[in-house]
Amino acid sequence: MNKEFSVLQQCLQTAGAIARRRLGKVSYGLKGRANLITQADVACQKAILQLIKKNFPGHDFLAEENGLKNTGSAWKWVIDPIDGTTNYAHTMPHFSISVALAYKNEIVLGGVYDVCMDEIFLARKGKGATLNGKKIHVSSVSKLENALLVTGFPYVREQRMDELLERFKNFILSCHDIRRLGSAALDMCWVAAGRFDGYWEDCLNPWDISAGKLILEEAGGKVTDFCGKKWSRLETFGAQTLASNGKIHREMFAIINKRQLSHTADAPACRQAARV
Repeated sequence: MNKEFSVLQQCLQTAGAIARRRLGKVSYGLKGRANLITQADVACQKAILQLIKKNFPGHDFLAEENGLKNTGSAWKWVIDPIDGTTNYAHTMPHFSISVALAYKNEIVLGGVYDVCMDEIFLARKGKGATLNGKKIHVSSVSKLENALLVTGFPYVREQRMDELLERFKNFILSCHDIRRLGSAALDMCWVAAGRFDGYWEDCLNPWDISAGKLILEEAGGKVTDFCGKKWSRLETFGAQTLASNGKIHREMFAIINKRQLSHTADAPACRQAARV
């Protein structure tokens, strides 16, 4: 998969250059109450898809901004042209380009580009994960009380705020501290690099999380749903995301399951509200 890996990196660099050039120069629209889209999202996705279509015309793809090709190919690219659009639209320098390649429902290549930090996280299935070409590994923190966690809140939140805040409260009382930065792809990568020790969120979509999943797992971490099960179908990736260095996963699982959610992560209202 050398060619695929090369094209993936071209996608990250090309879209990254567009996002960087347009930062602070674009207006945004709303796909939902808090779900933004900018002209840069569309331009980045167009550039990525052009590269994929040129090099792999038979491959399918799933992209955030109404980008879908589903012919039944065993190969499918999963694309978030700008993960962290809310940050991007407000010129907050924390957003990323996320591209993954799945073969028969399994992510085999993943790349996330932190444009402002000029950091590229890459992974190949079974080959480990790197940051700017250097191997990365999850942290060695073994107790939740010593862990720095990161999370996010779904856009469908009005009727769930009490339970979401209760979960947050249970975590913050049990760990060292928590951050909320606004890019799921980078949240996963920063766990992979040992900057965070664990991450949880629900109501994400496959494009938010597919590349980060592989990067984190190849760095020695663990990713499951809130029931402790591995993700199965690509279409449900991110519906429930519990990710860690592996050592604190059991403790995080216990916190997650202190209260049963009244809305499951596969509920249609939840799945339709992509997080940026």
